[in-house]
Amino acid sequence: MPTQPMESGRARPTIKAVAAVAGVSTAAVSQAFNNKGRLSEATRRRILDAAMDLGWSPSAPAAALRSARTRTLALVVRRPTDVLGADPHFSELITGIEGELAPRGYGLLLHLVTDVDEESTLYERLAAEGRVDGAVLTDARTDDPRPALLTRLGLPAVMLGAPDPDAAVPGVGLGHQGAGVGEVVDHLLGLGHRRIAYVAGPAELQHTRLRRRRFEDGLRAAGHRPFAVLHTDFSEGAAIAATEALLAAADPPTAIVYANDSMAVCGIGTAQRSGLRVPADVSVVGYDNLPIGRWLHPRLTTVDQQVQQVGAAAARLLLARCGEDAGDARLDGRPRLVARDSTGPAPH
Repeated sequence: MPTQPMESGRARPTIKAVAAVAGVSTAAVSQAFNNKGRLSEATRRRILDAAMDLGWSPSAPAAALRSARTRTLALVVRRPTDVLGADPHFSELITGIEGELAPRGYGLLLHLVTDVDEESTLYERLAAEGRVDGAVLTDARTDDPRPALLTRLGLPAVMLGAPDPDAAVPGVGLGHQGAGVGEVVDHLLGLGHRRIAYVAGPAELQHTRLRRRRFEDGLRAAGHRPFAVLHTDFSEGAAIAATEALLAAADPPTAIVYANDSMAVCGIGTAQRSGLRVPADVSVVGYDNLPIGRWLHPRLTTVDQQVQQVGAAAARLLLARCGEDAGDARLDGRPRLVARDSTGPAPH
């Protein structure tokens, strides 16, 4: 279908302009004109109306160019290299993603960045160079600029986090994100703990705020207050420093909850080097349910958030947004407590 002629002096409309007016990705515009994908009729109609208002229609060469795929998806992680290498969470996540991509002939391009500006610049370069078909976003934050940026770039994306299929970049994760932390609080209170501390992640992350709120609300509902809440960057050094500070208190906590399993492992080691027994002197809880938790002594009490399954679901949803028939991306269940040996009755 040839592009309609434009009046002299007027800029030629683009597929990105259509996508911006319709509030969708450029991939969705292509799907609407090619009758592919799983667009709702309302979305398809909105795209066609936007194209008509702008006077845009796809040319045959442009359609051919858009149909050429890199068959590569990007995973951009905002972590220091040493933190990423030491955290098995991302190994589990990548295993889940790759399990869906490899059978379909897709590859995963991993990038590490230090801040949001570097990440935004990276997406702009990847889109301009046509190096990837889509992106998996990690660590949703307050006032996150990435969904709007990727929509403007016409790059399909999904966000790891609370499910939100109606957002510009839909979230993929288990529902009821605070439920696991609520079970942790109930578990520790049931064991007689009253001085309970929380070693959290960066304060600007959405899941940090959600879990902290659920931790504080659970204690408050039982008539208690957190012993302390300390924020970290997820690094080994920060986890050790936070644990040492808590255990150095005049009347230290009898239980410490960590935002991930890697920090909980550091916490157990720090407590044991201080001459304390886990869980006889201090109970420790992690979050992720990674295999390392089963290999420890004592085995780690943690929250299972099905990291591999979330990665696989994110890959399926992103493949669907790229026009592939990738199957159901929905996840059942919610985060749940896995009680093991690192928690026990509060010491008298």
